[in-house]
Amino acid sequence: MNRRQLLIAAAAAAALPGLSFSARLFAAPTAAPRTLLVFLRGGYDCNNLLVPYGSDFYYESRPNLAIARPDARDPQSAIALDSHWGLNPVLRDSLYPLWQRKEMAFVPFAGTDDLSRSHFATQDSIEAGQPNQPSRRYDSGFLARLVRQVPDSAPMAFTDALPLSFQGGRDIPNLSLRSAGRVPFDARQANILSSMYQHTAYAAAASDGLALRQKVSQELEQEMLAANRGAANAQNFATQTRRMASLMREQYRLGFVDVGGWDTHVNQGSTQGPLANNLANLGQGLAAYAEAMGEHWKNSLVIVVSEFGRTFRENGAKGTDHGHGTVYWVLGGAVRGGRLAGEQVAVNAQSLLQNRDYPVLNNYRDLLGGLLATTWGLTGAQVQQVFPSSRPNALGLV
Repeated sequence: MNRRQLLIAAAAAAALPGLSFSARLFAAPTAAPRTLLVFLRGGYDCNNLLVPYGSDFYYESRPNLAIARPDARDPQSAIALDSHWGLNPVLRDSLYPLWQRKEMAFVPFAGTDDLSRSHFATQDSIEAGQPNQPSRRYDSGFLARLVRQVPDSAPMAFTDALPLSFQGGRDIPNLSLRSAGRVPFDARQANILSSMYQHTAYAAAASDGLALRQKVSQELEQEMLAANRGAANAQNFATQTRRMASLMREQYRLGFVDVGGWDTHVNQGSTQGPLANNLANLGQGLAAYAEAMGEHWKNSLVIVVSEFGRTFRENGAKGTDHGHGTVYWVLGGAVRGGRLAGEQVAVNAQSLLQNRDYPVLNNYRDLLGGLLATTWGLTGAQVQQVFPSSRPNALGLV
């Protein structure tokens, strides 16, 4: 590597954290569908999101963590969604209104057939989107394969690094909004950095990437300056999702974001504590995204997944351990929501998998294949390219 190449690499590393050199300023058609996949990394405890309050076994299994049965006199009790299931009350002001408008649904007993209960193995399995078999490849993600089937999908990963789900296809941009809290360089510095790439193979990519980084950083800085007038903190998830909504409205159609902090082995809490705080923050962010999408919300789809659920019984440290089946969320202005979709079983000791976890009755590849096929108008053959050997089933949600 010569001195010029070294300077280019150093400048790029310093100035463009979390931004792929392949960034492009796409322009999505106004009426195009917008799809956002939210990945909760760490395996969140779905049993204290969607509360099986009709089950005595739930209360026997969670003496410290269970959320009280719905009670109009108790604001800390579960919000009844039907005669069996309730919602954690920390979502009363954020996601519950979407449920009431039938713009949100839950799919319990969802997940993968991967039984490793390993964060990394199961996350990779889901992002690869391939059948659970020894010959599975991890150099091709299902979103990258979707992009190949829909060339004008204008993809973007709102992450520090390109996630596996977007790998194995064409160049796809990624930009973490968490690290873009201030303008990292002024116009003069941007021109200097851009000029360093002139007459190289990276010239166009660097120019587009710098422009995108500058635009997003300026918007976030403006929100931080306005904080004393009631603006949301630039570091919280709600602010990030507003920025994502701005980009998804104007430039992108297919997005991915991940949210960590869901591995709650110790002192998990119920309506207070780490899990409740995470759920409240996530709920506020998704509600802000729906609001910020404006008229495009009616043509938007948001899917929330996690690698697995948690053990049904609480552990000795007042937390939960790695489990299997979980609950997926499906949101959007055109979603047929206000209901729990998919196959279900009674919540009792006999229905647990290996006497510890929710079973998976609704395979994620079938569900996502059905949702994406309907949203993007894919043929049966195209769906099989995205999710090989799947049986697409949108569960009537779109």
